[in-house]
Amino acid sequence: MNLLLFIQATAENLNDVELEEGAEQGMNYIEMAMNGGWIMIPLALLSIISVYIFFERFVAIKKASKEDDGFMNKIKDYIHDGKIDSAIALCQSHDFPISRMIEKGVSRIGRPLNDVNTAIENVGNLEISRLEKSLPTLATVAGGAPMIGFLGTVIGMIRAFYDMANAGNNIDVGVLSSGIYTAMVTTVTGLVVGIIAYFAYNILVAKVEKVVFKMEASTMEFMDLLNEPAH
Repeated sequence: MNLLLFIQATAENLNDVELEEGAEQGMNYIEMAMNGGWIMIPLALLSIISVYIFFERFVAIKKASKEDDGFMNKIKDYIHDGKIDSAIALCQSHDFPISRMIEKGVSRIGRPLNDVNTAIENVGNLEISRLEKSLPTLATVAGGAPMIGFLGTVIGMIRAFYDMANAGNNIDVGVLSSGIYTAMVTTVTGLVVGIIAYFAYNILVAKVEKVVFKMEASTMEFMDLLNEPAH
Protein backbone atom coordinates (compact mmCIF):
# COMPACT_ATOMS: atom_id res chain seq x y z
CA MET A 1 0.00 0.00 0.00
CA ASN A 2 2.81 2.38 0.92
CA LEU A 3 4.48 1.61 -2.40
CA LEU A 4 1.34 2.49 -4.35
CA LEU A 5 0.92 5.71 -2.39
CA PHE A 6 4.52 6.59 -3.12
CA ILE A 7 4.04 6.01 -6.87
CA GLN A 8 0.87 8.10 -6.84
CA ALA A 9 2.62 10.91 -5.00
CA THR A 10 5.54 10.68 -7.39
CA ALA A 11 3.23 10.93 -10.40
CA GLU A 12 1.52 13.98 -8.91
CA ASN A 13 4.86 15.62 -8.18
CA LEU A 14 6.01 14.83 -11.71
CA ASN A 15 2.88 16.38 -13.12
CA ASP A 16 3.39 19.52 -11.02
CA VAL A 17 6.96 19.81 -12.23
CA GLU A 18 5.90 19.44 -15.86
CA LEU A 19 3.16 22.03 -15.45
CA GLU A 20 5.67 24.50 -14.06
CA GLU A 21 8.10 23.79 -16.89
CA GLY A 22 5.27 23.97 -19.41
CA ALA A 23 4.30 27.40 -18.12
CA GLU A 24 7.87 28.60 -18.63
CA GLN A 25 8.85 26.82 -21.84
CA GLY A 26 5.55 25.66 -23.39
CA MET A 27 4.56 22.02 -23.79
CA ASN A 28 6.41 20.15 -26.52
CA TYR A 29 3.98 17.47 -27.68
CA ILE A 30 6.49 15.80 -29.98
CA GLU A 31 9.00 15.42 -27.17
CA MET A 32 6.25 14.13 -24.89
CA ALA A 33 5.26 11.55 -27.52
CA MET A 34 8.87 10.43 -27.82
CA ASN A 35 8.85 9.69 -24.10
CA GLY A 36 6.16 7.09 -24.80
CA GLY A 37 8.81 4.74 -26.13
CA TRP A 38 8.62 2.30 -29.04
CA ILE A 39 4.92 1.62 -28.36
CA MET A 40 4.20 4.99 -29.97
CA ILE A 41 5.43 3.69 -33.35
CA PRO A 42 2.66 1.08 -33.90
CA LEU A 43 0.11 3.54 -32.47
CA ALA A 44 1.25 6.19 -34.96
CA LEU A 45 0.99 3.68 -37.81
CA LEU A 46 -2.50 2.65 -36.70
CA SER A 47 -3.61 6.27 -36.55
CA ILE A 48 -2.36 6.89 -40.11
CA ILE A 49 -4.05 3.72 -41.36
CA SER A 50 -7.37 4.61 -39.72
CA VAL A 51 -7.37 8.16 -41.12
CA TYR A 52 -6.53 6.89 -44.61
CA ILE A 53 -9.23 4.22 -44.53
CA PHE A 54 -11.85 6.67 -43.29
CA PHE A 55 -11.31 9.28 -46.01
CA GLU A 56 -10.80 6.70 -48.78
CA ARG A 57 -13.99 4.83 -47.86
CA PHE A 58 -15.93 8.04 -47.21
CA VAL A 59 -15.24 9.26 -50.74
CA ALA A 60 -15.97 5.84 -52.28
CA ILE A 61 -19.25 5.39 -50.40
CA LYS A 62 -20.35 8.94 -51.17
CA LYS A 63 -19.70 8.29 -54.86
CA ALA A 64 -21.66 5.02 -54.69
CA SER A 65 -24.64 6.76 -53.05
CA LYS A 66 -25.10 9.13 -55.99
CA GLU A 67 -27.99 8.25 -58.24
CA ASP A 68 -29.71 9.81 -61.21
CA ASP A 69 -33.24 10.62 -60.03
CA GLY A 70 -34.69 9.73 -63.43
CA PHE A 71 -32.68 6.54 -63.86
CA MET A 72 -35.40 4.07 -62.88
CA ASN A 73 -38.05 5.97 -64.85
CA LYS A 74 -35.93 5.70 -67.99
CA ILE A 75 -35.40 1.99 -67.33
CA LYS A 76 -39.17 1.52 -67.03
CA ASP A 77 -39.79 3.35 -70.31
CA TYR A 78 -37.18 1.31 -72.18
CA ILE A 79 -38.53 -2.00 -70.85
CA HIS A 80 -42.14 -1.06 -71.63
CA ASP A 81 -41.04 -0.18 -75.18
CA GLY A 82 -39.04 -3.42 -75.47
CA LYS A 83 -35.75 -1.52 -75.85
CA ILE A 84 -33.63 -3.91 -73.82
CA ASP A 85 -30.35 -2.87 -75.49
CA SER A 86 -31.05 0.78 -74.70
CA ALA A 87 -31.75 -0.09 -71.07
CA ILE A 88 -28.46 -1.99 -70.81
CA ALA A 89 -26.60 0.90 -72.45
CA LEU A 90 -28.16 3.31 -69.96
CA CYS A 91 -27.01 1.15 -67.06
CA GLN A 92 -23.48 0.96 -68.45
CA SER A 93 -23.33 4.74 -68.77
CA HIS A 94 -23.83 5.12 -65.01
CA ASP A 95 -21.12 4.13 -62.54
CA PHE A 96 -22.87 3.23 -59.29
CA PRO A 97 -23.94 -0.04 -57.63
CA ILE A 98 -27.64 0.28 -58.46
CA SER A 99 -26.97 0.63 -62.19
CA ARG A 100 -24.80 -2.50 -62.19
CA MET A 101 -27.50 -4.45 -60.36
CA ILE A 102 -30.22 -3.32 -62.73
CA GLU A 103 -28.00 -4.07 -65.72
CA LYS A 104 -27.68 -7.67 -64.55
CA GLY A 105 -31.45 -7.86 -64.08
CA VAL A 106 -32.20 -6.39 -67.51
CA SER A 107 -29.79 -8.83 -69.15
CA ARG A 108 -31.75 -11.70 -67.53
CA ILE A 109 -35.18 -10.56 -68.76
CA GLY A 110 -37.05 -13.50 -70.27
CA ARG A 111 -35.81 -15.97 -67.68
CA PRO A 112 -37.77 -17.04 -64.58
CA LEU A 113 -38.20 -14.21 -62.09
CA ASN A 114 -36.40 -16.18 -59.38
CA ASP A 115 -33.34 -16.40 -61.62
CA VAL A 116 -33.50 -12.67 -62.30
CA ASN A 117 -33.81 -11.88 -58.59
CA THR A 118 -30.94 -14.21 -57.71
CA ALA A 119 -28.69 -12.61 -60.33
CA ILE A 120 -29.45 -9.15 -58.95
CA GLU A 121 -28.81 -10.27 -55.38
CA ASN A 122 -25.45 -11.78 -56.33
CA VAL A 123 -24.33 -8.51 -57.90
CA GLY A 124 -25.67 -6.64 -54.87
CA ASN A 125 -23.63 -8.79 -52.51
CA LEU A 126 -20.49 -8.07 -54.52
CA GLU A 127 -21.22 -4.35 -54.43
CA ILE A 128 -21.76 -4.40 -50.67
CA SER A 129 -18.50 -6.27 -50.26
CA ARG A 130 -16.72 -3.55 -52.22
CA LEU A 131 -18.29 -0.83 -50.11
CA GLU A 132 -17.26 -2.56 -46.88
CA LYS A 133 -13.67 -3.06 -48.02
CA SER A 134 -11.18 -2.16 -45.25
CA LEU A 135 -13.94 -1.62 -42.66
CA PRO A 136 -12.85 -4.76 -40.73
CA THR A 137 -9.36 -3.27 -40.55
CA LEU A 138 -10.78 -0.06 -39.12
CA ALA A 139 -12.73 -2.07 -36.53
CA THR A 140 -9.53 -3.90 -35.62
CA VAL A 141 -7.75 -0.59 -35.07
CA ALA A 142 -10.61 0.58 -32.84
CA GLY A 143 -10.24 -2.48 -30.64
CA GLY A 144 -6.49 -2.99 -30.88
CA ALA A 145 -5.14 0.53 -30.31
CA PRO A 146 -6.33 0.78 -26.66
CA MET A 147 -4.88 -2.68 -25.97
CA ILE A 148 -1.51 -1.61 -27.37
CA GLY A 149 -1.75 1.53 -25.23
CA PHE A 150 -2.39 -0.58 -22.14
CA LEU A 151 0.60 -2.71 -23.08
CA GLY A 152 2.66 0.47 -22.98
CA THR A 153 1.18 1.19 -19.55
CA VAL A 154 2.35 -2.16 -18.23
CA ILE A 155 5.79 -1.71 -19.78
CA GLY A 156 6.05 1.76 -18.27
CA MET A 157 5.11 0.56 -14.80
CA ILE A 158 7.57 -2.33 -15.03
CA ARG A 159 10.24 0.15 -16.02
CA ALA A 160 9.32 2.41 -13.09
CA PHE A 161 9.50 -0.48 -10.62
CA TYR A 162 12.81 -1.59 -12.11
CA ASP A 163 14.33 1.89 -11.81
CA MET A 164 12.99 2.21 -8.29
CA ALA A 165 14.51 -1.13 -7.29
CA ASN A 166 17.89 -0.13 -8.69
CA ALA A 167 17.78 3.30 -7.02
CA GLY A 168 17.70 1.82 -3.53
CA ASN A 169 17.29 4.61 -0.99
CA ASN A 170 17.95 7.35 -3.56
CA ILE A 171 14.44 7.37 -5.04
CA ASP A 172 13.27 10.69 -6.50
CA VAL A 173 10.98 11.97 -9.22
CA GLY A 174 13.68 11.78 -11.88
CA VAL A 175 14.20 8.06 -11.30
CA LEU A 176 10.56 7.16 -11.98
CA SER A 177 9.78 9.84 -14.57
CA SER A 178 10.72 7.77 -17.63
CA GLY A 179 8.53 4.78 -16.73
CA ILE A 180 5.60 6.91 -15.65
CA TYR A 181 5.83 8.96 -18.84
CA THR A 182 5.66 5.78 -20.91
CA ALA A 183 2.65 4.51 -18.95
CA MET A 184 0.67 7.75 -19.18
CA VAL A 185 1.47 8.76 -22.75
CA THR A 186 0.84 5.34 -24.31
CA THR A 187 -2.45 4.93 -22.47
CA VAL A 188 -3.79 8.27 -23.65
CA THR A 189 -2.54 7.78 -27.20
CA GLY A 190 -4.01 4.29 -27.48
CA LEU A 191 -7.39 5.47 -26.24
CA VAL A 192 -7.43 8.49 -28.57
CA VAL A 193 -6.56 6.38 -31.63
CA GLY A 194 -9.11 3.73 -30.64
CA ILE A 195 -11.90 6.25 -30.04
CA ILE A 196 -11.29 8.01 -33.36
CA ALA A 197 -11.24 4.69 -35.25
CA TYR A 198 -14.42 3.56 -33.45
CA PHE A 199 -16.39 6.65 -34.44
CA ALA A 200 -14.98 6.54 -37.98
CA TYR A 201 -16.05 2.90 -38.33
CA ASN A 202 -19.60 3.57 -37.19
CA ILE A 203 -19.94 6.60 -39.46
CA LEU A 204 -18.91 4.52 -42.47
CA VAL A 205 -21.18 1.62 -41.49
CA ALA A 206 -24.14 4.01 -41.27
CA LYS A 207 -23.38 5.38 -44.75
CA VAL A 208 -23.06 1.87 -46.19
CA GLU A 209 -26.44 0.94 -44.72
CA LYS A 210 -28.03 3.91 -46.48
CA VAL A 211 -26.58 2.77 -49.80
CA VAL A 212 -27.79 -0.79 -49.17
CA PHE A 213 -31.29 0.52 -48.46
CA LYS A 214 -31.31 2.34 -51.80
CA MET A 215 -30.10 -0.80 -53.56
CA GLU A 216 -32.87 -2.88 -52.00
CA ALA A 217 -35.51 -0.29 -52.89
CA SER A 218 -34.35 -0.17 -56.52
CA THR A 219 -34.32 -3.98 -56.71
CA MET A 220 -37.91 -4.17 -55.46
CA GLU A 221 -38.95 -1.48 -57.91
CA PHE A 222 -37.35 -3.37 -60.80
CA MET A 223 -38.90 -6.70 -59.80
CA ASP A 224 -42.32 -5.03 -59.52
CA LEU A 225 -41.77 -3.74 -63.05
CA LEU A 226 -41.15 -7.27 -64.31
CA ASN A 227 -44.26 -8.50 -62.50
CA GLU A 228 -46.54 -5.91 -64.09
CA PRO A 229 -47.52 -8.03 -67.17
CA ALA A 230 -48.68 -10.80 -64.81
CA HIS A 231 -51.30 -8.51 -63.42
